[in-house]
Amino acid sequence: MTATVDRAPGALGALEQRWLSSRRQKTGTTLDLYCFAHAGGSGGEFVRWSDGLPGIKLWAVRMPGRAPRETEAPYTRLTDLVTDLVEQIDFGRRDFAFFGHSLGALVAFEVTRELRRAGRRLPRRLLLSSMQPPPITTRKSVHRLSDDQLLAEIEGRWGALPRPIHDDAEIRSIVLGHLRADAEIADTYAYVPQDPLPVPVTAFCGDQEDSAQLGWDVHTRAEFDSHVLPGGHFYFRDPDRQRELTSLISQSLSRSPGTEN
Repeated sequence: MTATVDRAPGALGALEQRWLSSRRQKTGTTLDLYCFAHAGGSGGEFVRWSDGLPGIKLWAVRMPGRAPRETEAPYTRLTDLVTDLVEQIDFGRRDFAFFGHSLGALVAFEVTRELRRAGRRLPRRLLLSSMQPPPITTRKSVHRLSDDQLLAEIEGRWGALPRPIHDDAEIRSIVLGHLRADAEIADTYAYVPQDPLPVPVTAFCGDQEDSAQLGWDVHTRAEFDSHVLPGGHFYFRDPDRQRELTSLISQSLSRSPGTEN
């Protein structure tokens, strides 16, 4: 890993400042880790892991439609989101990697494929969590459900949402708006086969989840490894699991060479 000068948030272009945020200044880093959140979530949840990842600068990818971009229309098509991410963020400024959880894993995967198509620098490694690899054959149109049905579907899959979402109509409307837009991204995703990526991949999931989520080896011709941690879909919210996960991420990134295009 080649040492470089850490970039400050002020060095980002205007478009990148809309898309990216970092929890705190961190000096002496040599690699950027871009974090893509699950449906309805915020990448900022993962940026809090910064202390457990020495030498790595974590960046949350900010999605339109939620703070601080709540006045912007959310994306409902993955192709549109991927195109804008690649056009507006200079991922190849220095060594970098992607972490994505659930829907975020699919976004990270497709952004990497688009970077390859565009002849751009590729990530050092893909870290993909709790998402079935494409092609995804069993889906239903979740985004077309009523609010009550959508809420029940989400909680049936991933557990109860915080009580205020049920009790406060305004909060409920905002959260369901995020979830519905992200569900439409997943519902309308159309996988287009390509050659496997020349990028190492590490897959994660909880031991209460479907182990098929670890099958990302079919999408890489480089190193692949996988890890099952105790817990459900949000296994990393347990402090012990979070420390275990960040240790595994650090180990994976430390042994990943630069990738070829």
